[in-house]
Amino acid sequence: MENIIHYFNSISSLHRGIILASGIAVFWLIENSYPFFKFQYKKWHHAAINIFFTLTTIIINFALAFILLQVSNYVSNKNFGILQWLPKMNIWIYTILGLLLMDFVGAYLAHFTEHKIKFLWRFHLVHHSDTYIDTTSANRHHPGESVLRFIFTTLGVLIIGSPMWMVFLYQTCSVVATQFTHANICLPRKLDKIMSYIIVSPDMHKIHHHYKLPYTDSNYGNIFSVWDRIFGTFLYLDREKIVYGIDTHMNPKENNELLNLLKIPFQKTRKPKES
Repeated sequence: MENIIHYFNSISSLHRGIILASGIAVFWLIENSYPFFKFQYKKWHHAAINIFFTLTTIIINFALAFILLQVSNYVSNKNFGILQWLPKMNIWIYTILGLLLMDFVGAYLAHFTEHKIKFLWRFHLVHHSDTYIDTTSANRHHPGESVLRFIFTTLGVLIIGSPMWMVFLYQTCSVVATQFTHANICLPRKLDKIMSYIIVSPDMHKIHHHYKLPYTDSNYGNIFSVWDRIFGTFLYLDREKIVYGIDTHMNPKENNELLNLLKIPFQKTRKPKES
């Protein structure tokens, strides 16, 4: 564990970029060979749009990283935050607890909030408008949403008292997990179900991308599935019944053209329908 802490305490931007690119490449190859849905689409056009949003997310996070670093240094130096107030414990338990709490504030709570506040939903809608979910969809976030997610991550660091190595470890796990759950693949049903009791499985997250309520407003988890089960936001839908997208934006001119995607948060939104 000490080696892991040392690595993430000094991980370079290059290494983080390699991990992100490698994850996309690996899952891209797998889903090309063993796709779950056989989409009839221009894969490179779709990927180009999502990679654009991936790059804007990277730029925003890089530009604001100094804030995250300052907050993490503050909580460590001032012994502020949940982890700082707890008694000494086994480093593995400490790490898992920290990751769970980071996943709650930085991911589950952020995600839940985006679905419940109309103004924030307009930005998150860009992610849900994707009708061809694959591994490149993982980072399809409007720049405005990337800023919002950064705010929640920073809030998580402050409340939880996360050291910087834990923040980098969490972000790395988060990147790989989202690429995995968005990839156009499926696991054996029993394996997927067992996995979903601990971490977010591919089927569990695919349900979140079903085009109609109440499924859109369910399964908010990022890495761990425990928060959806605790707060009653877990739903199940047979994988064959899933239709990707959001019922208010099923027209390709709305959901598959970059310029319009950038404009979506500033357009009048239609009310989604219940299934």
